[in-house]
Amino acid sequence: MLDDTDKRLLAALQTNCHLTTQELSELLNLSASQAGRRRQRLEADGYIRNYAAKLDPARLGLSVQAFVQVQLGTHGPEQSQSFARLVNLRPEITSAWTLTGDADYLLRVYCEDLTALNSLIHEVLLRHEAVSRVQSQIVMDQFKQDAPLPT
Repeated sequence: MLDDTDKRLLAALQTNCHLTTQELSELLNLSASQAGRRRQRLEADGYIRNYAAKLDPARLGLSVQAFVQVQLGTHGPEQSQSFARLVNLRPEITSAWTLTGDADYLLRVYCEDLTALNSLIHEVLLRHEAVSRVQSQIVMDQFKQDAPLPT
């Protein structure tokens, strides 16, 4: 169970994962050793999975962000595993979800340009033997950045 202090610690780390133990202790009104132990426990218990840098896609030359819905024509374990392997091999696919409804998968992709997105869709995704339909939505603007999880 998480108490209010754990939740505040998690919220603070989501905002700035570089906070030192001393800075956390000041934010939480705890001793540095107590704050450090709490952080270690939350890491060990799997609440904190990892620490990562958020990169700017535009600065990396990735000017197109899109969401791609994929529908499979055949649904079996082999087809699903094969499609998952394909998705995991493609660095431009940054997130993937299985869904209910018409689409089986939702992919979040970042590409250099529309030509690269077109190539991904037509030369990679649609060529997979189990894929029957692909529909894409190009992001015009992301007015809310990926936010921290509610704690």
